[in-house]
Amino acid sequence: MLTEDMKRIIREQPLGYVATVGSDGAPRVSPKATFIVVDDVTIAYGDIRSPGTSRNLRADPRVEVNFVDPFVRRGYRFAGTAVVTERGEAGFDVLHARFQQSALASRMRSIVTISVTRAMPVTSPVYDDGRAEVDVRRNWVTRFRKLQPNERYEE
Repeated sequence: MLTEDMKRIIREQPLGYVATVGSDGAPRVSPKATFIVVDDVTIAYGDIRSPGTSRNLRADPRVEVNFVDPFVRRGYRFAGTAVVTERGEAGFDVLHARFQQSALASRMRSIVTISVTRAMPVTSPVYDDGRAEVDVRRNWVTRFRKLQPNERYEE
């Protein structure tokens, strides 16, 4: 299900926007910056301080996650079902070991695994007029640099 390009986006842009359903039926979106690819059909993130997201997923495990490269304005959205594994529960240590490269690993209270059932590309309308990716990237890199007036960047 997960293509090599999908896995690359998650590795390079591990900030995923997680959409859940709250107890009142309203949508909730929360960014998570610790995503990893577990296997060809599973992604996961370490929960650090999102009790609302975990509560929503326990009540309704349906979830959608978006990953977008902010410079090329492309990415993927993944839908599936989530399982929350708390620290101390069976399986936590095995999952947690996969996060040891993360500076936030020691703060993870639970690991949320998502079995992906649907994956779709996300592409910005900026491409609708025929722009090339290299031009879109250049545009957004230039914009980013202008937003950082006190920083110096080498080209």
